[in-house]
Amino acid sequence: MRNLNLDQLQTLIAIADLGTFAAAAQALHLAPPTVSLHIKELESRMEAALLVRGRRQAVLTPAGDALVQEGRKLLCASDDLIDLVRRRATGREGVVRMGVSAGVSTRLLPLVLAALSERSPGIDIKLEAVGSADSMQRLRAGTLDIGIVASPQPAVTQIRLLPWRNDHMVALLPACWDAPEWVTPEWLASRRWASFAPATQMHGLIAAWFGQAGLNPRPFLTLSYPGALKSLAAASQSAAILPLEEVQDLCNTPEVQVRHLRPALMRPMAVAHRHPAGPGGTIATVLQVLADFST
Repeated sequence: MRNLNLDQLQTLIAIADLGTFAAAAQALHLAPPTVSLHIKELESRMEAALLVRGRRQAVLTPAGDALVQEGRKLLCASDDLIDLVRRRATGREGVVRMGVSAGVSTRLLPLVLAALSERSPGIDIKLEAVGSADSMQRLRAGTLDIGIVASPQPAVTQIRLLPWRNDHMVALLPACWDAPEWVTPEWLASRRWASFAPATQMHGLIAAWFGQAGLNPRPFLTLSYPGALKSLAAASQSAAILPLEEVQDLCNTPEVQVRHLRPALMRPMAVAHRHPAGPGGTIATVLQVLADFST
């Protein structure tokens, strides 16, 4: 059985979009007889009438409309495949699958991606929001290439952990609160505060910070994303403990106030990847860019 001819399919789609055989021929830089031949052969291949020629324009039959709708996807996939092959032919570029935990700064991550795009624009990063423990297992299974994870992590065979960042945590408070210069566990425990969802590294860090003072307060609300916690503070609903990197853009805004913690609290993170990383330089390039943002 003969396969579908993508050139003929493109001709049909051009007629559907432009309305006439003549307009399609002009747009595709084809002779009018070639356009007619494409449609004739395509209808023979599909064993169905695809177009009805009218006085002013050609109209798709129901079968032709179905082929055009699905055919657009085929042409897009074909373009993507050609682009992928051309990039892979360089031996440097391709797709890197990266797992990102909820603790990664939503302000920092776009900066990392922008730096990577500038250095190697042909590398596509496929981001997946996934917890640290799941990232480690998926790295081992080969369904992720890199993971930004909480540190420390239990050792996993063939997975290398590189220290990445050790960020200061701060308290983000509503502007209307009468807050001390330094926020302590005792002070915050008596007020409404929100935290990250249970089973996350951030939740454990904050609970341990309270625990050092002999406290185990229950958060007003738990959420998965730093941006949601920031919004609660800006709306005067609750406080939140977040990485300083995450809230630096709010330090001079009237809606909130930022206070350092006493005792200090740090958020350690690591970059995990399979070792050896495998052929090609794509993963190595991403690791180099991540290293530029280490602290």
